[in-house]
Amino acid sequence: MGEAHAERRDRMRERCSAAGLDAALVTQPANVRWLTGSDTVAALLLTRDGAEAATAGPTGAPESDGGCRMLTVPAGTDPAVLLAAHCRGRTLGVEEHHLTVARHRAVAEAAAVEQLRDLGHAVEQLRTVKDEEEISCLRIAGEIADQALGELLESILIGRTERHLAMELERRMVDHGADSAAFPPRVGAGDHSGRADHSSGDRRVEDGDFLTVALGACYRGYRASATRTFVVGLSPADWQSELHRQVFAAQRAAREALTVGGGYDEADRAAQRVLGAAGQPLPGDAAMAAREGVGAGVGLEIGEEPHLGPLELGKLDNRVPVTVGVGVCIPGRGGVRIEDTLVVRPSEDGGPELLTITTKELLAL
Repeated sequence: MGEAHAERRDRMRERCSAAGLDAALVTQPANVRWLTGSDTVAALLLTRDGAEAATAGPTGAPESDGGCRMLTVPAGTDPAVLLAAHCRGRTLGVEEHHLTVARHRAVAEAAAVEQLRDLGHAVEQLRTVKDEEEISCLRIAGEIADQALGELLESILIGRTERHLAMELERRMVDHGADSAAFPPRVGAGDHSGRADHSSGDRRVEDGDFLTVALGACYRGYRASATRTFVVGLSPADWQSELHRQVFAAQRAAREALTVGGGYDEADRAAQRVLGAAGQPLPGDAAMAAREGVGAGVGLEIGEEPHLGPLELGKLDNRVPVTVGVGVCIPGRGGVRIEDTLVVRPSEDGGPELLTITTKELLAL
Protein backbone atom coordinates (compact mmCIF):
# COMPACT_ATOMS: atom_id res chain seq x y z
CA MET A 1 0.00 0.00 0.00
CA GLY A 2 1.98 2.97 -1.26
CA GLU A 3 1.61 6.70 -1.29
CA ALA A 4 -0.78 6.61 -4.27
CA HIS A 5 -3.26 4.49 -2.33
CA ALA A 6 -2.99 6.68 0.76
CA GLU A 7 -3.71 9.72 -1.41
CA ARG A 8 -6.78 7.96 -2.85
CA ARG A 9 -8.07 7.22 0.64
CA ASP A 10 -7.58 10.88 1.59
CA ARG A 11 -9.65 11.95 -1.43
CA MET A 12 -12.40 9.57 -0.39
CA ARG A 13 -12.30 10.92 3.18
CA GLU A 14 -12.78 14.44 1.81
CA ARG A 15 -15.91 13.28 0.00
CA CYS A 16 -17.23 11.64 3.13
CA SER A 17 -16.57 14.73 5.22
CA ALA A 18 -18.34 16.94 2.69
CA ALA A 19 -21.33 14.59 2.88
CA GLY A 20 -21.43 14.72 6.67
CA LEU A 21 -20.24 11.15 7.18
CA ASP A 22 -18.07 9.96 10.07
CA ALA A 23 -16.97 6.81 8.22
CA ALA A 24 -17.30 4.91 4.96
CA LEU A 25 -17.50 1.14 4.57
CA VAL A 26 -16.23 0.03 1.14
CA THR A 27 -17.04 -3.52 0.06
CA GLN A 28 -17.10 -3.53 -3.74
CA PRO A 29 -13.95 -5.59 -4.61
CA ALA A 30 -12.56 -3.31 -7.32
CA ASN A 31 -13.09 -0.26 -5.09
CA VAL A 32 -11.35 -1.95 -2.17
CA ARG A 33 -8.41 -2.86 -4.38
CA TRP A 34 -8.17 0.67 -5.79
CA LEU A 35 -8.04 2.15 -2.28
CA THR A 36 -5.63 -0.41 -0.77
CA GLY A 37 -3.60 -1.89 -3.63
CA SER A 38 -4.36 -5.38 -2.35
CA ASP A 39 -6.54 -8.11 -3.83
CA THR A 40 -6.72 -9.99 -0.51
CA VAL A 41 -8.50 -7.26 1.45
CA ALA A 42 -12.20 -8.07 1.69
CA ALA A 43 -13.53 -4.76 3.03
CA LEU A 44 -12.25 -1.34 4.07
CA LEU A 45 -13.44 1.09 6.73
CA LEU A 46 -12.39 4.71 6.27
CA THR A 47 -12.77 7.04 9.22
CA ARG A 48 -11.76 10.66 9.55
CA ASP A 49 -8.62 9.73 11.48
CA GLY A 50 -7.58 6.43 9.92
CA ALA A 51 -8.44 3.28 8.01
CA GLU A 52 -9.04 -0.36 8.91
CA ALA A 53 -8.97 -3.20 6.40
CA ALA A 54 -10.42 -6.66 6.96
CA THR A 55 -8.29 -9.32 5.29
CA ALA A 56 -8.36 -13.08 5.09
CA GLY A 57 -5.46 -14.91 6.73
CA PRO A 58 -4.32 -16.72 9.84
CA THR A 59 -5.50 -15.34 13.14
CA GLY A 60 -2.91 -13.09 14.75
CA ALA A 61 -2.22 -9.65 16.12
CA PRO A 62 -3.49 -6.79 13.94
CA GLU A 63 -0.84 -5.19 11.77
CA SER A 64 -0.47 -1.76 10.23
CA ASP A 65 0.33 -1.54 6.51
CA GLY A 66 0.62 1.71 4.57
CA GLY A 67 -1.68 3.61 6.93
CA CYS A 68 -4.27 0.84 7.22
CA ARG A 69 -4.77 -1.19 10.37
CA MET A 70 -5.09 -4.77 9.13
CA LEU A 71 -7.66 -6.99 10.85
CA THR A 72 -7.89 -10.73 10.36
CA VAL A 73 -11.40 -12.10 9.87
CA PRO A 74 -12.40 -15.09 12.01
CA ALA A 75 -13.92 -18.00 10.12
CA GLY A 76 -17.62 -17.51 9.49
CA THR A 77 -17.50 -13.75 10.11
CA ASP A 78 -18.58 -11.23 7.50
CA PRO A 79 -15.69 -8.75 7.11
CA ALA A 80 -18.13 -5.89 6.50
CA VAL A 81 -19.96 -6.64 9.75
CA LEU A 82 -16.65 -6.92 11.63
CA LEU A 83 -15.59 -3.45 10.46
CA ALA A 84 -19.00 -1.88 11.04
CA ALA A 85 -18.79 -2.86 14.70
CA HIS A 86 -15.70 -0.61 14.97
CA CYS A 87 -17.74 2.55 14.35
CA ARG A 88 -20.78 1.97 16.55
CA GLY A 89 -23.14 4.90 16.77
CA ARG A 90 -21.39 6.99 14.13
CA THR A 91 -22.80 8.16 10.80
CA LEU A 92 -21.76 5.40 8.41
CA GLY A 93 -21.89 5.37 4.62
CA VAL A 94 -22.06 2.08 2.70
CA GLU A 95 -22.10 0.97 -0.92
CA GLU A 96 -25.75 0.00 -1.15
CA HIS A 97 -25.39 -1.07 -4.79
CA HIS A 98 -23.07 -3.86 -3.60
CA LEU A 99 -24.77 -5.02 -0.39
CA THR A 100 -27.60 -7.53 -0.29
CA VAL A 101 -30.60 -6.70 1.87
CA ALA A 102 -29.54 -9.21 4.52
CA ARG A 103 -25.97 -7.93 4.60
CA HIS A 104 -27.17 -4.33 4.76
CA ARG A 105 -29.30 -5.21 7.79
CA ALA A 106 -26.42 -7.00 9.52
CA VAL A 107 -24.06 -4.05 8.97
CA ALA A 108 -26.63 -1.63 10.42
CA GLU A 109 -27.08 -3.82 13.49
CA ALA A 110 -23.31 -4.08 14.02
CA ALA A 111 -22.93 -0.32 13.69
CA ALA A 112 -25.82 0.24 16.13
CA VAL A 113 -27.53 2.75 13.86
CA GLU A 114 -31.10 2.90 12.67
CA GLN A 115 -30.17 4.03 9.17
CA LEU A 116 -27.07 3.74 7.02
CA ARG A 117 -26.18 6.39 4.44
CA ASP A 118 -25.62 5.45 0.80
CA LEU A 119 -22.18 6.26 -0.64
CA GLY A 120 -23.58 5.81 -4.13
CA HIS A 121 -20.82 5.34 -6.69
CA ALA A 122 -18.41 7.75 -5.01
CA VAL A 123 -15.37 5.50 -5.31
CA GLU A 124 -16.19 4.56 -8.90
CA GLN A 125 -16.32 8.26 -9.75
CA LEU A 126 -12.89 8.81 -8.20
CA ARG A 127 -11.55 5.88 -10.19
CA THR A 128 -12.61 7.40 -13.54
CA VAL A 129 -9.45 9.46 -14.12
CA LYS A 130 -6.38 7.23 -14.05
CA ASP A 131 -2.84 8.07 -13.04
CA GLU A 132 0.05 7.27 -15.38
CA GLU A 133 0.93 4.07 -13.51
CA GLU A 134 -2.59 2.76 -14.04
CA ILE A 135 -2.45 3.72 -17.72
CA SER A 136 0.89 1.93 -18.03
CA CYS A 137 -0.75 -1.29 -16.78
CA LEU A 138 -3.57 -0.83 -19.29
CA ARG A 139 -1.04 -0.22 -22.05
CA ILE A 140 0.72 -3.50 -21.25
CA ALA A 141 -2.64 -5.31 -21.10
CA GLY A 142 -3.38 -4.01 -24.62
CA GLU A 143 0.03 -5.16 -25.87
CA ILE A 144 -0.51 -8.65 -24.44
CA ALA A 145 -3.88 -8.97 -26.18
CA ASP A 146 -2.36 -7.74 -29.44
CA GLN A 147 0.40 -10.36 -29.23
CA ALA A 148 -2.04 -13.19 -28.55
CA LEU A 149 -4.35 -12.18 -31.40
CA GLY A 150 -1.47 -11.76 -33.85
CA GLU A 151 -0.23 -15.27 -33.11
CA LEU A 152 -3.70 -16.74 -33.49
CA LEU A 153 -4.15 -15.15 -36.91
CA GLU A 154 -0.99 -16.89 -38.12
CA SER A 155 -2.37 -20.32 -37.25
CA ILE A 156 -4.75 -22.58 -39.17
CA LEU A 157 -8.34 -21.49 -38.50
CA ILE A 158 -10.61 -23.47 -40.85
CA GLY A 159 -12.26 -26.42 -39.14
CA ARG A 160 -11.61 -25.23 -35.59
CA THR A 161 -14.47 -24.36 -33.26
CA GLU A 162 -15.16 -20.93 -31.80
CA ARG A 163 -14.66 -22.35 -28.31
CA HIS A 164 -11.29 -23.87 -29.21
CA LEU A 165 -10.04 -20.56 -30.61
CA ALA A 166 -11.28 -18.68 -27.52
CA MET A 167 -9.45 -21.09 -25.20
CA GLU A 168 -6.25 -20.69 -27.22
CA LEU A 169 -6.48 -16.90 -26.99
CA GLU A 170 -6.80 -17.06 -23.22
CA ARG A 171 -3.82 -19.41 -22.94
CA ARG A 172 -1.66 -17.22 -25.16
CA MET A 173 -2.46 -14.09 -23.12
CA VAL A 174 -1.41 -15.83 -19.90
CA ASP A 175 1.75 -17.09 -21.64
CA HIS A 176 2.60 -13.47 -22.50
CA GLY A 177 2.30 -12.28 -18.91
CA ALA A 178 -1.40 -11.61 -18.28
CA ASP A 179 -2.86 -12.31 -14.84
CA SER A 180 -5.80 -13.77 -16.72
CA ALA A 181 -8.19 -12.86 -19.50
CA ALA A 182 -10.02 -9.59 -18.79
CA PHE A 183 -13.22 -11.47 -19.72
CA PRO A 184 -13.93 -14.79 -21.47
CA PRO A 185 -12.74 -14.28 -25.08
CA ARG A 186 -15.58 -14.28 -27.59
CA VAL A 187 -15.14 -15.77 -31.05
CA GLY A 188 -17.99 -15.63 -33.57
CA ALA A 189 -17.82 -17.22 -37.01
CA GLY A 190 -20.21 -16.89 -39.96
CA ASP A 191 -23.67 -15.83 -38.86
CA HIS A 192 -22.36 -15.40 -35.29
CA SER A 193 -19.90 -12.69 -36.32
CA GLY A 194 -20.38 -9.03 -35.46
CA ARG A 195 -22.44 -9.70 -32.33
CA ALA A 196 -21.32 -8.07 -29.11
CA ASP A 197 -23.21 -10.56 -26.93
CA HIS A 198 -22.11 -13.80 -28.60
CA SER A 199 -20.57 -16.56 -26.46
CA SER A 200 -18.08 -18.86 -28.17
CA GLY A 201 -19.74 -22.14 -29.14
CA ASP A 202 -19.22 -25.27 -31.20
CA ARG A 203 -19.62 -23.75 -34.65
CA ARG A 204 -16.60 -24.51 -36.82
CA VAL A 205 -14.86 -21.89 -38.91
CA GLU A 206 -15.54 -22.30 -42.64
CA ASP A 207 -14.03 -20.83 -45.77
CA GLY A 208 -15.67 -17.48 -46.58
CA ASP A 209 -16.76 -16.77 -42.99
CA PHE A 210 -16.57 -13.46 -41.27
CA LEU A 211 -14.64 -14.13 -38.04
CA THR A 212 -15.08 -11.73 -35.10
CA VAL A 213 -12.70 -12.00 -32.16
CA ALA A 214 -13.21 -10.07 -28.90
CA LEU A 215 -10.50 -10.37 -26.28
CA GLY A 216 -8.82 -8.55 -23.45
CA ALA A 217 -5.95 -9.13 -21.05
CA CYS A 218 -5.78 -8.39 -17.33
CA TYR A 219 -2.41 -7.11 -16.15
CA ARG A 220 -1.86 -6.28 -12.47
CA GLY A 221 -5.62 -6.03 -12.17
CA TYR A 222 -6.13 -3.62 -15.08
CA ARG A 223 -8.18 -4.71 -18.09
CA ALA A 224 -8.13 -3.65 -21.74
CA SER A 225 -10.49 -4.82 -24.49
CA ALA A 226 -10.38 -5.12 -28.29
CA THR A 227 -12.52 -6.60 -31.05
CA ARG A 228 -11.57 -7.28 -34.66
CA THR A 229 -13.34 -8.85 -37.63
CA PHE A 230 -11.61 -10.72 -40.45
CA VAL A 231 -12.54 -12.89 -43.42
CA VAL A 232 -11.48 -16.51 -43.64
CA GLY A 233 -10.47 -17.47 -47.18
CA LEU A 234 -8.72 -15.98 -50.16
CA SER A 235 -10.69 -12.75 -50.50
CA PRO A 236 -13.84 -11.15 -49.04
CA ALA A 237 -17.12 -10.94 -50.93
CA ASP A 238 -18.22 -7.48 -52.08
CA TRP A 239 -20.88 -7.22 -49.36
CA GLN A 240 -18.31 -8.13 -46.71
CA SER A 241 -15.88 -5.47 -47.91
CA GLU A 242 -18.58 -2.80 -47.99
CA LEU A 243 -19.98 -3.65 -44.55
CA HIS A 244 -16.50 -3.63 -43.05
CA ARG A 245 -15.78 -0.26 -44.66
CA GLN A 246 -18.90 1.26 -43.12
CA VAL A 247 -18.23 -0.08 -39.61
CA PHE A 248 -14.57 0.92 -39.83
CA ALA A 249 -15.56 4.48 -40.76
CA ALA A 250 -18.13 4.69 -37.96
CA GLN A 251 -15.71 3.38 -35.34
CA ARG A 252 -13.03 5.80 -36.51
CA ALA A 253 -15.48 8.70 -36.23
CA ALA A 254 -16.35 7.62 -32.70
CA ARG A 255 -12.68 7.42 -31.72
CA GLU A 256 -11.97 10.86 -33.13
CA ALA A 257 -14.87 12.28 -31.10
CA LEU A 258 -13.05 11.52 -27.83
CA THR A 259 -11.91 14.95 -26.67
CA VAL A 260 -11.14 16.43 -23.28
CA GLY A 261 -14.28 18.36 -22.36
CA GLY A 262 -16.37 16.52 -24.94
CA GLY A 263 -19.73 15.06 -23.92
CA TYR A 264 -20.19 11.40 -23.02
CA ASP A 265 -22.70 11.19 -25.89
CA GLU A 266 -20.49 12.53 -28.69
CA ALA A 267 -18.69 9.31 -29.68
CA ASP A 268 -21.97 7.42 -29.96
CA ARG A 269 -23.61 10.17 -32.00
CA ALA A 270 -20.60 10.35 -34.33
CA ALA A 271 -20.85 6.63 -35.04
CA GLN A 272 -24.60 6.82 -35.60
CA ARG A 273 -24.22 9.65 -38.09
CA VAL A 274 -21.80 7.62 -40.24
CA LEU A 275 -23.90 4.47 -40.11
CA GLY A 276 -27.09 6.42 -40.77
CA ALA A 277 -25.57 8.00 -43.87
CA ALA A 278 -24.65 4.50 -45.06
CA GLY A 279 -28.19 3.25 -44.50
CA GLN A 280 -27.23 0.98 -41.62
CA PRO A 281 -29.00 0.61 -38.24
CA LEU A 282 -27.57 1.77 -34.94
CA PRO A 283 -24.37 0.00 -33.87
CA GLY A 284 -25.26 -3.60 -33.09
CA ASP A 285 -28.81 -4.25 -31.98
CA ALA A 286 -30.70 -0.94 -32.14
CA ALA A 287 -32.45 -1.28 -28.79
CA MET A 288 -29.28 -2.35 -27.00
CA ALA A 289 -27.24 0.42 -28.59
CA ALA A 290 -29.80 3.01 -27.49
CA ARG A 291 -29.25 1.92 -23.88
CA GLU A 292 -25.54 1.20 -23.84
CA GLY A 293 -23.92 3.29 -26.55
CA VAL A 294 -20.53 2.57 -28.07
CA GLY A 295 -18.37 2.15 -25.01
CA ALA A 296 -17.52 2.66 -21.37
CA GLY A 297 -14.62 3.19 -19.05
CA VAL A 298 -12.06 0.47 -18.30
CA GLY A 299 -9.57 -0.07 -15.52
CA LEU A 300 -9.91 -2.57 -12.70
CA GLU A 301 -13.18 -3.55 -14.39
CA ILE A 302 -14.59 -3.70 -17.90
CA GLY A 303 -17.55 -1.33 -18.12
CA GLU A 304 -16.59 1.27 -15.51
CA GLU A 305 -17.76 4.86 -15.51
CA PRO A 306 -18.18 6.80 -17.74
CA HIS A 307 -20.63 5.24 -20.20
CA LEU A 308 -20.56 6.57 -23.76
CA GLY A 309 -24.18 6.63 -24.87
CA PRO A 310 -26.71 8.99 -26.46
CA LEU A 311 -28.48 9.64 -23.15
CA GLU A 312 -25.39 10.03 -20.97
CA LEU A 313 -24.62 13.38 -19.34
CA GLY A 314 -21.17 14.56 -18.40
CA LYS A 315 -17.88 15.53 -20.03
CA LEU A 316 -14.70 13.57 -20.57
CA ASP A 317 -11.57 14.38 -18.58
CA ASN A 318 -7.93 13.89 -19.43
CA ARG A 319 -6.53 10.39 -18.69
CA VAL A 320 -9.88 8.57 -18.88
CA PRO A 321 -9.50 5.14 -20.55
CA VAL A 322 -12.55 3.98 -22.50
CA THR A 323 -13.59 1.37 -25.01
CA VAL A 324 -15.07 2.42 -28.34
CA GLY A 325 -16.84 -0.33 -30.24
CA VAL A 326 -19.17 -0.31 -33.24
CA GLY A 327 -20.87 -3.29 -34.84
CA VAL A 328 -23.46 -4.13 -37.47
CA CYS A 329 -24.85 -7.66 -37.85
CA ILE A 330 -27.00 -8.86 -40.76
CA PRO A 331 -29.33 -11.66 -39.57
CA GLY A 332 -28.43 -15.00 -41.12
CA ARG A 333 -25.22 -13.71 -42.69
CA GLY A 334 -23.08 -12.27 -39.92
CA GLY A 335 -21.46 -8.92 -39.47
CA VAL A 336 -18.57 -6.75 -38.40
CA ARG A 337 -17.59 -5.43 -35.01
CA ILE A 338 -14.52 -3.31 -34.24
CA GLU A 339 -13.56 -2.13 -30.76
CA ASP A 340 -10.52 -0.44 -29.24
CA THR A 341 -9.33 0.72 -25.85
CA LEU A 342 -8.13 4.32 -25.83
CA VAL A 343 -7.09 6.94 -23.29
CA VAL A 344 -8.59 10.41 -23.62
CA ARG A 345 -5.77 12.95 -24.07
CA PRO A 346 -5.80 16.67 -24.97
CA SER A 347 -5.06 17.70 -28.55
CA GLU A 348 -1.70 19.21 -27.55
CA ASP A 349 -0.66 15.70 -26.41
CA GLY A 350 -1.77 14.13 -29.69
CA GLY A 351 -5.38 13.38 -28.87
CA PRO A 352 -6.73 9.94 -27.89
CA GLU A 353 -4.01 7.38 -27.17
CA LEU A 354 -4.72 4.02 -28.82
CA LEU A 355 -3.82 1.07 -26.58
CA THR A 356 -4.95 -1.78 -28.87
CA ILE A 357 -3.01 -1.51 -32.12
CA THR A 358 -3.75 -4.73 -34.03
CA THR A 359 -4.74 -3.72 -37.55
CA LYS A 360 -8.39 -2.99 -38.21
CA GLU A 361 -8.06 -3.69 -41.94
CA LEU A 362 -10.17 -6.47 -43.42
CA LEU A 363 -7.54 -9.19 -43.61
CA ALA A 364 -8.21 -12.43 -45.52
CA LEU A 365 -6.87 -15.22 -43.31
